[in-house]
Amino acid sequence: MQDLVTVFGGSGFVGSQVVRALARAGHRVRVAVRQPARAYDLLLLGDVGQIQVVQANIRDQDSVARALDGANACVNLVGVLYESGRQKFASLHTEGARNVAQAAKAAGVTSMVQISAIGADADSPSVYARTKAKGEAAVREILPQAVILRPSIVFGPEDDFFNRFASMAVLSPALPLIGGGKTRFQPVYVGDVARAVAVAVANPASAGQTYELGGPAVLTFRQILELVLSETQRRRFLLPLPFGVANLIGQLGNLMALTPIPPPLTTDQVAQLKVDNVANPALPGLAELGIEATAVESVVGSYLYRYRKGGQFAEPPELDTGVTPA
Repeated sequence: MQDLVTVFGGSGFVGSQVVRALARAGHRVRVAVRQPARAYDLLLLGDVGQIQVVQANIRDQDSVARALDGANACVNLVGVLYESGRQKFASLHTEGARNVAQAAKAAGVTSMVQISAIGADADSPSVYARTKAKGEAAVREILPQAVILRPSIVFGPEDDFFNRFASMAVLSPALPLIGGGKTRFQPVYVGDVARAVAVAVANPASAGQTYELGGPAVLTFRQILELVLSETQRRRFLLPLPFGVANLIGQLGNLMALTPIPPPLTTDQVAQLKVDNVANPALPGLAELGIEATAVESVVGSYLYRYRKGGQFAEPPELDTGVTPA
């Protein structure tokens, strides 16, 4: 069994797969989360004693330092898609990343992987994207050898993208084509992102690199919704929604974010949808990490079937989804 890797935010959708990938690679894994009681199922992803769950909040420097005690490497996955309560973009994406990097340096941690996002840009109109970029800069200033991973939208059984629109298709007669559905994405499989983390942690050649992670195909928002409808075997009208109208809906979503109800859309998310979410070919990606990207069509049917009439007992859709890359 290899060195100890502390994973901040390891109980989430991507985080749980990262913990699994690190355990399979032979690492001891310490999962640092705000609410350990919700993460003990992660112990089953490794051998007895291989995975440990501890309490930590990346806004609290002391708890971060305790979580890194004795670690050789760390991964920071903490992030939010919208602000609520104390969970603010700046405090998590920027200050939280800085806290982890500072504590890692003080603890003598030799390897750090910072999970960011494609579109991270200090000049972006999106607060999410700006704080992600500032978090990258803070980490690199403290630990120049840190590895930055920027995935596009991540898909997998518990994702919040394909599942969201599939569930919407069950109840709504129409799905919204925000901005006309022209925004391009490069969906990347959660298992590939997890493997990328495991490789980056252990590979000295990755030190100081920034990788943009995307799948093998670039799809427009319209094509993604068409794929969702094909896999769920539902006929729904695709309703063009201008950005101005979407922004009004986002303002309502901003208010919903103040309640326990997750907002369907926020104004910051509308700002993000105005920019393509595609990997920069000038930067290394999955291939440079030795990973063959998984096609979205080969995976989404394995979990979107539950949104079909009849669920798992429904007839599978035709193999030809009618979706062609943008």
